[in-house]
Amino acid sequence: MQNERATIDERMKGSLAVVTGAARGQGLEEARLFARHGAKVILADVLETDGEAAAAAMRADGLDVRFQRLDVTDAAQWEAIVTTAREWAGRIDVLVNNAGIIRRKTIAQSTIEDWSAVIGVNLTGAFLGIKAVAPLMAAGGGGAIVNISSNSGFSGHPDPAYTASKWGLRGLARSAALEFASARIRVNSVCPGLVVTDLNRNAPHLKSMLDLTPAGRAVEVSEVASLVYFLASDDAAMITGEDVVIDGGFVMGAAYRKTALDAGSYS
Repeated sequence: MQNERATIDERMKGSLAVVTGAARGQGLEEARLFARHGAKVILADVLETDGEAAAAAMRADGLDVRFQRLDVTDAAQWEAIVTTAREWAGRIDVLVNNAGIIRRKTIAQSTIEDWSAVIGVNLTGAFLGIKAVAPLMAAGGGGAIVNISSNSGFSGHPDPAYTASKWGLRGLARSAALEFASARIRVNSVCPGLVVTDLNRNAPHLKSMLDLTPAGRAVEVSEVASLVYFLASDDAAMITGEDVVIDGGFVMGAAYRKTALDAGSYS
């Protein structure tokens, strides 16, 4: 029997998706999933070598994708993305604001340049993206925008700029969901927990977070991509302005669980 998850979603054919931070890691997995379901996909990233290579490999597999350099903090480059989409497909149906950076500095350690860099990419970049694509998306009858936030957007975190940006993405999504509802544009946030990518592969906190995560493992990039795809699909037609956490139960109560385990309350 054919795996139902491997079948093509015919409703996605003919659509166009823009995924930022798509040259590698989580963004690349998201872009691949949309393309495998028949969407045209613009892989957008500042990493030109990686992005071009990823797009070439996907095209070799028969997928309809293009790479375009995008600094998400540059409004003019966002307009160039919209121009490409208009000329290629005449529409934008999906935007995934996935691009993100982290500096791993406390308030005391951070300079205003550190703060501005993280907020600029993670939050202002998403704002500029929504602002740029919304008119073409609305003209095509609507669509879906997914902001990649974090479970750090529900708590404090040793990196305040990263945390503030992820909290901000949730608020931005809710405001955008209200503003563009009449244009049939849905906007949601996906909030992953520990996902091991090039962004955090060497981070000192990985083992501790894994030990605390009730599910006992990191989130797979494919699992995040599947959730993003669902929220962008017609199956989520009545979901907008929501925050969907995918973290193996970490923010649900990791500290309480550890306390209970240490006290012998759980076997």
